[in-house]
Amino acid sequence: MKILKSSVLAISLLALSYGCNDKEFLNVQPTGALSDDQLNTAANIEKQVIATYSQLGNDVYRAPYTSLWPYGNVRAGDAYKGGNGTADVDAFHFYETFTFNRVDVGNTDELWFLIYIGISRANDALRRLETVDAAAMPNKAIRQGEMRFLRGHFYFMLKELFKRVPYIDEKVPTAEYATVSNVGLTNDELWTKIADDFRFAVANLPDTQPEIGRANKSAAQAYLAKTLLFQAYVQSDNNAVTSVDQAKLQEVVSLTNQVIASGKYSLHSDFATNFLTAGDNGVESVFAIQFSRNDGTPKGRTDRGNALNYPMNPDYGCCGFHQPSQNLVNAFKTDAQGLPQFETFNNSDLSAPADFQTNTVDPRLDHSVGIPSHPYKYSPSFIFETSWLRDQNTYGVYMSMKENVLPTDPSFQKTPPFMSSSKNWTIIRYADVLLWKAEALIELNRPAEALPIVNQIRQRAQNSTARLKTTSGANISNYRIGQYSAGVWNQAYARQALRFERRLEFALEGQRFFDLVRWGIAADYLNTYFEKEKTKRQHLKDARFTRGRDEYLPIPLNQINFSKGLYQQNPGW
Repeated sequence: MKILKSSVLAISLLALSYGCNDKEFLNVQPTGALSDDQLNTAANIEKQVIATYSQLGNDVYRAPYTSLWPYGNVRAGDAYKGGNGTADVDAFHFYETFTFNRVDVGNTDELWFLIYIGISRANDALRRLETVDAAAMPNKAIRQGEMRFLRGHFYFMLKELFKRVPYIDEKVPTAEYATVSNVGLTNDELWTKIADDFRFAVANLPDTQPEIGRANKSAAQAYLAKTLLFQAYVQSDNNAVTSVDQAKLQEVVSLTNQVIASGKYSLHSDFATNFLTAGDNGVESVFAIQFSRNDGTPKGRTDRGNALNYPMNPDYGCCGFHQPSQNLVNAFKTDAQGLPQFETFNNSDLSAPADFQTNTVDPRLDHSVGIPSHPYKYSPSFIFETSWLRDQNTYGVYMSMKENVLPTDPSFQKTPPFMSSSKNWTIIRYADVLLWKAEALIELNRPAEALPIVNQIRQRAQNSTARLKTTSGANISNYRIGQYSAGVWNQAYARQALRFERRLEFALEGQRFFDLVRWGIAADYLNTYFEKEKTKRQHLKDARFTRGRDEYLPIPLNQINFSKGLYQQNPGW
């Protein structure tokens, strides 16, 4: 059961009008208003803290930031937009092709706005927390740590999406918001501000929390490690990676070691558990968004950000978005040793049912991708069919699965015309912590120390076939996955292996594009992807990634207008 539930601190303002000529009534204090003194109590501040947590999952299908699938997967070439052709939520088509993206796309503006609501709620809670004495609220410092953690999370998303954003904390008076520029801080200074929030959280959060869903010390250490890893790849004003900060990488290793040493986390023995309701808040979940249903609200507190991403069959009904690319499916092929085919995986396609038997594949393929003729979501009798596809001619035959649940799952809920569930969405998995450490070690030229970490991830994948069976008990596909050997494990090879491993392990979890930008390889990688993929998918015929521009979304034109020109547009837009 999810302990934290959606809660809004409702303030009703009653407007009364009277038919009289005496204008003195305008000076009467509104009887329904609450003063700050009335709101600044421990009980009401706790409600504002919960309201901030609720914003973690208050996204909508038009501007999803739960899984970040349109920005992290579709823009990375791991998925096509899907849906009913290119005009169906056309903003996602603009993101996918880059060429057609614009500064006035309303979905981008809504995304910016929704994330800033989270920041506003955190700032409001922090301002109110400053007004109460620790004697009246013994957990004051803990709640401050939680709010700094959540604010750091929201700013981290803005940073990886837009790069240059106005930084407003609880100390900035509302009257001064209009004076805060989105370029008042350098790229590095803005990363440091985000890191400072997580540092505060590390210093003030307990090792464990009495309520599931609240951030703890280890979650803050992990998010700080992630922030420093991104900051370590130093970017120029035009988004080129110019150097890698070795000191920050050292701190990443130290922080991930502390999370590992806490003993609270481990890899699930079966990869599947991460994507099942039964695995919510399990040993691999470092921090997750908590959803709920049957919680006293009309439609529950369910995952609306992924509401478009179910197949089009009678059990679901809508809407066929977020379809894995052929390139991603091909990436799961393995060689005779069970290792990825770094250079040749895309020379031929896995497409016909027989291809998944004549080729060997990483088991994580069938954990991630719905494939025609294969069981869907671990149900041997629930077979994925091409009739479930909405626009096969445009977007192919595959569907994403990690965010979805079976229609018989207790977390499943229809919110007509869309689907949703109360299954958690995990922001940080323990596998992430391990691979952040491995990446930092490789970039520190200590690849030998990273080898057992990467092999640990692969060993878990190798052991994760129990749920990947047909009704006869046979494996769905021809699985072969092996371990890397020390003989070839130099820095260059290890870097290639690590980057490929992150793609396979976190496929369709919203991370890939941001990894490509962080590593400074997005332009070359995606234009190579488009060159081949556009021969298979007509909707990509005009797709092109512009170096120095497309690493980030444009600052929404509405926001520039609202700022009266104070905000500066990102380069290239």
